[in-house]
Amino acid sequence: MITIKSHSELDLMRKAGKIVSGTFEALKRSIKPGITTKELDRIAYDFIKSSGATPSFLNYGGFPASICTSINDCVIHGIPDKTKLCDGDIISIDIGACYKGYHADSAKTFAVGDISADAKRLIDVTRQSFYEGIKLAKRKNRIGDVSAAIGEYIESNGFGVVRDYTGHGIGEKLHEDPSVFNFGAPGHGPRLMAGMTIAIEPMVTAGDYEVYTEDDDWTVRTFDGSLAAHYEHTILITDGECEILTL
Repeated sequence: MITIKSHSELDLMRKAGKIVSGTFEALKRSIKPGITTKELDRIAYDFIKSSGATPSFLNYGGFPASICTSINDCVIHGIPDKTKLCDGDIISIDIGACYKGYHADSAKTFAVGDISADAKRLIDVTRQSFYEGIKLAKRKNRIGDVSAAIGEYIESNGFGVVRDYTGHGIGEKLHEDPSVFNFGAPGHGPRLMAGMTIAIEPMVTAGDYEVYTEDDDWTVRTFDGSLAAHYEHTILITDGECEILTL
């Protein structure tokens, strides 16, 4: 069921969104060669807790960490561990925070040191595909309008669109209806209504879109070993332009 949020609920989600954004700021200066993903997880945990929130991902479905850290060919759900970042890596970090019972969710892909021009272009196209999508995230449009715009932009730039995972509604639950695909045809899916809150999250590959899940039941990688990038924000549908809650 798709829920329409009240003004008080939206105030809590805005606060959660600011905490998520602040967590990224706390992490940015530490994303450099030599740091472990476990150390990044600790920084995020400490910031979220000190802000009066809890990490949305910690113990969610058994996930053992506060953030997802997905390096290079890892698309999503990478588990923080003793792995050290290396010069030339790219890392996608997914962060959720729950403030007084309401969630916000965001993801970004970062360069570690000096990266290749191809990797930089992958990151740039992934980010821009989100913004191409939200041009259509307006009241009375349909979810499929957003999905189609994202997919068309990605594929027109020669990249693959992951099909096995989607964006989602968000609020009291981390994952709510509706699903928000990153490909498809316009004119399909639920109609957007003011007060809806959704997390739009393009997941993009430099090669084929097929992915697989490792034996840990979390880590998702590209099947062909190509690089992957991820970009996500929680947004609010309004009577005009959408509001990004996690900026």
